[in-house]
Amino acid sequence: MGPVIELIAGSYEQIAFGYRLSTGEEEWTATADFTHHAHTASVSAVATSERYIATGSRDETIQIYDMKKRIEHGALLHHDGTISCLEFYGSSHLLSGGQDGLLCVWSTRKWECLKSIRAHKGHVTSLSVHPSGKLALTVGTDKTLRTWNLIDGRSAFIKNIKQNAVIVKWSPEGDKYVVVISDKVDVYDLETATLTSTIINPKRISSIKFLTNSILAIAGDDETVRLCDVNTQKVLCEFEAHETRVKSVDSFTMEDFCVLVTASNDGFIKMWKLNLESLEPPVLLGKVNTTARLTCLAVWKPTTLQEPPPEVKTEPTTSQDAKDVLELAKAKKKKKRVRISTVEVVQEEDGSPKNKKDGGKKKQKT
Repeated sequence: MGPVIELIAGSYEQIAFGYRLSTGEEEWTATADFTHHAHTASVSAVATSERYIATGSRDETIQIYDMKKRIEHGALLHHDGTISCLEFYGSSHLLSGGQDGLLCVWSTRKWECLKSIRAHKGHVTSLSVHPSGKLALTVGTDKTLRTWNLIDGRSAFIKNIKQNAVIVKWSPEGDKYVVVISDKVDVYDLETATLTSTIINPKRISSIKFLTNSILAIAGDDETVRLCDVNTQKVLCEFEAHETRVKSVDSFTMEDFCVLVTASNDGFIKMWKLNLESLEPPVLLGKVNTTARLTCLAVWKPTTLQEPPPEVKTEPTTSQDAKDVLELAKAKKKKKRVRISTVEVVQEEDGSPKNKKDGGKKKQKT
């Protein structure tokens, strides 16, 4: 039995799709596992942990799906605006950023908002948690890059980058980070906090993913995915992944190769086999047509074997099932919401949070 791997994709049609991979054959197949229609607007962000899937939306909510029990777990309703970015740190915490300028830290144990930080004067466009869990980076529409100490919830460093960045991401080893502004990727060294190199992409960049500590996958407003070396700025490999622009990329590793997953506006999710040593042109392992306009993508690959989901009788062609769900989404007007967070957070002028009910004694565990 192969590893449990699912591809989770969000869409403009308010739905999050889950596809389970079958990796034993030469050509991989992705079978529809679930459709999560908990939002009332388009899905803008998705993140996965060992047990949970979190989706953010323009409806200002974060919806939680329990992959162990295979049920909707509820909603987090702290933000006042579109949820622009989500990221889990391990299995203990979820971080969220929104158009309200807030950076929120959630405990996955009771889904309490442990910290609510006024991170930017404008929108928070992207966030990234350091591998140590002690620092986080955010960028926003106030043209700043900010480093946050997650232990006390205070700003550790502010850098004026003079332009609105859309993506920020730590390298796997945490010794460098990259900032995406339009069609360029700026690479910074953590120790010196200086700009070390810049990679220029032919088109505006929509998504990036570190495949190793030095190889970065870049996708943007065209059909091509490029693998670049962040140290030398060289394009190591490039290939046409879709017929239209690539919206999102993610990856996971198998025993002796890397799998790059791409999602596009054309509705397809594709899986590509990459040899990161030879960097030969990738081989298409498989693809699935969601029939939806995809907005975001994440891979769910738990380290422990999960209970297999109950078998559901479905038609062989999953695209028709997706069409049925999309038609249902168009007709659906109301959705019940559940408030999970039970801790009221008060923001102070210096950005540090206080929990009213416990006097601000709750601290994030690292």
